[in-house]
Amino acid sequence: MPPPPSWPEMLHVFGRIGLLSFGGPAAQIGVMHRELVDERPWLSEQQFLNALGFCMLLPGPEAMQLATYAGWRLRGTAGGLLAGLLFVLPGALVIAVLTLLYARYGTLPQTESLLLGIKATVIVIVYEALRRLMRKGLTGPAMSWVAGLSFAAIFLFQIPFPLLILAAAAFGATRASPAPVQQTLPTGTFRPGVILLWATLWLLPLPLLALSGQTLLFDLSAFFAKLAVVTFGGAYAVLAYMAQEVVTARGWLDPLQMVDALGLAETTPGPLILVTQFVGMLTGYTAGGTGLALAAGALTLWMTFVPCFLWIFAGAPYVEHLQTRPRLQSALGAITAAVVGVILNLSVWFALHVVFNTVTQVNFGPLSLPIPDPASLRSDALILTALAALLLLVLHRGPLITLPLMALAGWALSLL
Repeated sequence: MPPPPSWPEMLHVFGRIGLLSFGGPAAQIGVMHRELVDERPWLSEQQFLNALGFCMLLPGPEAMQLATYAGWRLRGTAGGLLAGLLFVLPGALVIAVLTLLYARYGTLPQTESLLLGIKATVIVIVYEALRRLMRKGLTGPAMSWVAGLSFAAIFLFQIPFPLLILAAAAFGATRASPAPVQQTLPTGTFRPGVILLWATLWLLPLPLLALSGQTLLFDLSAFFAKLAVVTFGGAYAVLAYMAQEVVTARGWLDPLQMVDALGLAETTPGPLILVTQFVGMLTGYTAGGTGLALAAGALTLWMTFVPCFLWIFAGAPYVEHLQTRPRLQSALGAITAAVVGVILNLSVWFALHVVFNTVTQVNFGPLSLPIPDPASLRSDALILTALAALLLLVLHRGPLITLPLMALAGWALSLL
């Protein structure tokens, strides 16, 4: 067994991963595979795949959790902390700056033109993510039905995302294959002290905020704590649920601000779930200016990412063991299929609010439909979306190149 890497090597490699992690989970996992498996013998192929499968079972951002696990495997808890923080902090700093700039200048015509090019690109990026997930998750007629029913439930009836996930998991567990699976023993022992420590650290802000009387900060923290537990299926599933709650149920942001949040998050390194920081900061800025925005952003980051360390440090010894549990694997497959429907809902919702200036939510009994006003169709958004599709789907330019080009294209088109 090779000796563990030195701390300077860990800092260099995981810092590089954090700075290069553009383009969503698939691209980020590819960067980690190249750095940790292909270019240096820090993880074997099987160790990497087992860890990835384990992280996909967890709520929250699987790419950040994979980086944390890799650091834990190489240098224990301190290594996991280093790897996880380096994956998150570069993007968090960028999001903090972008949010404050957006809060001050976001309504200027020049800014709106730049953002339109970015949002048109995000329509295509989400479509690509949906297409990849469909190939992976829709493995038969039953899973296609799960995806279709999930889309109808959230798009037509506004059924809460956590209920969809629970229903899909229960359905998948009942369909588990009875075939025997060779069992693998855990590589460590159950560690209740680790769970207690990290759970306490994670939830500590809630009673402190409740005692201080900071109602908005408490509400934000409690919401993002709940979000951290129910967000299976990756960042785009998180966004679908967050849009449902933040815009429709709580009124913290309007639909266009939520669309802008996703567009700006796509331009930064690190996990796409950093869009939660944008939501928290903008809500705080609207209520109390820059100081409250920074406090809200810090709390949002804490409630979103501390549980990732909890899941990894508590469950890392069980990585290989969990791969042999058929009911768990079958439940995960059904959750993945449900997430296809959830992301399809996000795609439609996002595209409608980019391509049309006016979208009205109309109720027909239990049904609730977003109806666009045909007179508000934006030809410039359609042109930019087509250009983004050309760059990403035909010419295969990555998001790192396409996003700045499309921002400039949006600005240039506004001049015409």
